[in-house]
Amino acid sequence: MGQVLDKFHGKEWKKKQIRKISDKVYERITVQSGSATLTFENLYIAVLLVYNDINKLLPGPHFDPPSKELVRSMMQECDFNLDGELDHEEFVEFIQRLTTDTLIVVSQGLIVTLVVAPTVAMTTKKATEGVPGVGKVVQKLPNSIYASLVTLAIVLFQTSREEV
Repeated sequence: MGQVLDKFHGKEWKKKQIRKISDKVYERITVQSGSATLTFENLYIAVLLVYNDINKLLPGPHFDPPSKELVRSMMQECDFNLDGELDHEEFVEFIQRLTTDTLIVVSQGLIVTLVVAPTVAMTTKKATEGVPGVGKVVQKLPNSIYASLVTLAIVLFQTSREEV
Protein backbone atom coordinates (compact mmCIF):
# COMPACT_ATOMS: atom_id res chain seq x y z
CA MET A 1 0.00 0.00 0.00
CA GLY A 2 2.92 2.33 0.73
CA GLN A 3 4.10 2.08 -2.85
CA VAL A 4 0.67 3.05 -4.12
CA LEU A 5 0.60 6.07 -1.84
CA ASP A 6 4.12 7.05 -2.91
CA LYS A 7 2.93 7.02 -6.48
CA PHE A 8 0.09 9.37 -5.67
CA HIS A 9 1.72 11.68 -3.14
CA GLY A 10 5.45 11.14 -3.00
CA LYS A 11 7.90 14.01 -3.22
CA GLU A 12 8.67 13.17 -6.81
CA TRP A 13 4.97 13.27 -7.70
CA LYS A 14 4.64 16.76 -6.24
CA LYS A 15 7.81 17.94 -7.95
CA LYS A 16 6.53 16.62 -11.27
CA GLN A 17 3.24 18.43 -10.78
CA ILE A 18 5.03 21.69 -9.93
CA ARG A 19 7.31 21.19 -12.96
CA LYS A 20 4.30 20.64 -15.25
CA ILE A 21 2.63 23.75 -13.89
CA SER A 22 5.86 25.77 -14.24
CA ASP A 23 6.48 24.64 -17.81
CA LYS A 24 2.89 25.38 -18.83
CA VAL A 25 2.94 28.86 -17.27
CA TYR A 26 6.39 29.70 -18.68
CA GLU A 27 5.26 28.67 -22.17
CA ARG A 28 2.09 30.74 -21.88
CA ILE A 29 3.87 33.89 -20.69
CA THR A 30 6.71 33.69 -23.23
CA VAL A 31 4.28 33.13 -26.12
CA GLN A 32 2.14 36.08 -25.04
CA SER A 33 5.11 38.39 -24.48
CA GLY A 34 7.08 37.25 -27.53
CA SER A 35 10.26 37.02 -25.44
CA ALA A 36 12.19 33.90 -24.44
CA THR A 37 12.94 35.36 -20.99
CA LEU A 38 10.82 36.81 -18.20
CA THR A 39 11.12 40.39 -17.01
CA PHE A 40 10.11 41.16 -13.42
CA GLU A 41 6.59 42.14 -14.48
CA ASN A 42 6.10 38.94 -16.49
CA LEU A 43 7.70 36.91 -13.70
CA TYR A 44 5.23 38.24 -11.14
CA ILE A 45 2.32 37.41 -13.47
CA ALA A 46 3.81 33.92 -13.90
CA VAL A 47 4.07 33.50 -10.11
CA LEU A 48 0.40 34.44 -9.73
CA LEU A 49 -0.55 31.91 -12.41
CA VAL A 50 1.58 29.18 -10.80
CA TYR A 51 -0.01 29.77 -7.40
CA ASN A 52 -3.45 29.78 -8.98
CA ASP A 53 -2.75 26.37 -10.56
CA ILE A 54 -1.23 24.99 -7.35
CA ASN A 55 -4.31 26.03 -5.41
CA LYS A 56 -6.56 24.38 -7.98
CA LEU A 57 -4.62 21.18 -8.57
CA LEU A 58 -2.69 20.13 -5.46
CA PRO A 59 -4.31 18.87 -2.26
CA GLY A 60 -4.22 20.93 0.90
CA PRO A 61 -4.95 24.50 1.87
CA HIS A 62 -4.87 27.40 -0.54
CA PHE A 63 -1.67 29.41 -0.58
CA ASP A 64 -1.29 33.15 -0.97
CA PRO A 65 1.26 34.21 -3.58
CA PRO A 66 4.41 35.92 -2.30
CA SER A 67 4.84 39.68 -2.18
CA LYS A 68 6.48 41.59 -5.02
CA GLU A 69 9.45 42.33 -2.76
CA LEU A 70 10.06 38.63 -2.11
CA VAL A 71 9.72 37.83 -5.82
CA ARG A 72 12.18 40.61 -6.67
CA SER A 73 14.79 39.40 -4.16
CA MET A 74 14.41 35.75 -5.21
CA MET A 75 14.65 36.78 -8.85
CA GLN A 76 18.07 38.27 -8.15
CA GLU A 77 19.15 35.03 -6.42
CA CYS A 78 18.00 32.87 -9.35
CA ASP A 79 19.26 35.12 -12.16
CA PHE A 80 22.45 33.12 -12.67
CA ASN A 81 23.59 34.93 -15.82
CA LEU A 82 22.85 38.36 -14.24
CA ASP A 83 20.92 39.73 -17.24
CA GLY A 84 17.96 40.94 -15.16
CA GLU A 85 15.59 38.39 -16.70
CA LEU A 86 14.92 34.69 -16.11
CA ASP A 87 15.24 32.04 -18.81
CA HIS A 88 13.40 28.71 -18.57
CA GLU A 89 15.88 26.88 -16.30
CA GLU A 90 16.25 29.92 -14.03
CA PHE A 91 12.45 30.13 -13.83
CA VAL A 92 12.15 26.44 -12.90
CA GLU A 93 14.75 26.88 -10.13
CA PHE A 94 12.94 30.03 -8.97
CA ILE A 95 9.59 28.22 -8.72
CA GLN A 96 11.15 25.22 -6.96
CA ARG A 97 12.64 27.48 -4.30
CA LEU A 98 9.41 29.45 -3.99
CA THR A 99 7.18 26.40 -3.58
CA THR A 100 9.30 24.39 -1.12
CA ASP A 101 7.04 25.35 1.81
CA THR A 102 3.96 24.54 -0.27
CA LEU A 103 5.10 20.95 -0.75
CA ILE A 104 5.75 20.55 2.99
CA VAL A 105 2.21 21.68 3.86
CA VAL A 106 0.74 19.34 1.23
CA SER A 107 2.68 16.44 2.78
CA GLN A 108 1.43 17.34 6.25
CA GLY A 109 -2.14 17.24 4.95
CA LEU A 110 -1.54 13.77 3.57
CA ILE A 111 -0.16 12.57 6.91
CA VAL A 112 -3.27 13.82 8.69
CA THR A 113 -5.42 11.99 6.13
CA LEU A 114 -3.48 8.76 6.59
CA VAL A 115 -3.82 8.96 10.38
CA VAL A 116 -7.52 9.86 10.42
CA ALA A 117 -8.68 7.51 7.64
CA PRO A 118 -8.10 4.21 9.51
CA THR A 119 -9.99 5.56 12.53
CA VAL A 120 -12.87 6.58 10.31
CA ALA A 121 -12.72 3.16 8.64
CA MET A 122 -13.09 1.28 11.91
CA THR A 123 -15.96 3.53 13.01
CA THR A 124 -17.79 3.02 9.73
CA LYS A 125 -17.16 -0.73 9.88
CA LYS A 126 -18.84 -0.99 13.25
CA ALA A 127 -21.73 1.18 12.03
CA THR A 128 -22.28 -0.82 8.83
CA GLU A 129 -22.16 -4.27 10.45
CA GLY A 130 -25.86 -3.99 11.28
CA VAL A 131 -26.95 -2.95 7.76
CA PRO A 132 -28.77 -5.80 5.98
CA GLY A 133 -26.85 -7.21 3.03
CA VAL A 134 -23.73 -5.10 3.53
CA GLY A 135 -23.19 -6.03 7.17
CA LYS A 136 -22.30 -9.67 6.52
CA VAL A 137 -19.70 -8.73 3.90
CA VAL A 138 -18.17 -6.09 6.18
CA GLN A 139 -18.01 -8.55 9.10
CA LYS A 140 -16.08 -11.07 7.00
CA LEU A 141 -13.36 -8.55 6.04
CA PRO A 142 -10.39 -8.39 8.44
CA ASN A 143 -9.95 -4.97 10.10
CA SER A 144 -6.55 -4.37 8.48
CA ILE A 145 -7.87 -4.97 4.97
CA TYR A 146 -10.99 -2.88 5.56
CA ALA A 147 -8.93 0.03 6.96
CA SER A 148 -6.51 -0.18 4.02
CA LEU A 149 -9.35 -0.17 1.49
CA VAL A 150 -11.06 2.83 3.08
CA THR A 151 -7.75 4.74 3.34
CA LEU A 152 -6.94 3.99 -0.29
CA ALA A 153 -10.43 5.08 -1.34
CA ILE A 154 -10.05 8.40 0.51
CA VAL A 155 -6.63 9.07 -1.03
CA LEU A 156 -7.90 8.16 -4.51
CA PHE A 157 -10.89 10.45 -4.03
CA GLN A 158 -8.60 13.33 -3.03
CA THR A 159 -6.25 12.80 -5.96
CA SER A 160 -8.96 12.22 -8.56
CA ARG A 161 -9.87 15.90 -8.57
CA GLU A 162 -6.25 17.11 -8.49
CA GLU A 163 -4.68 15.45 -11.54
CA VAL A 164 -2.93 17.86 -13.89
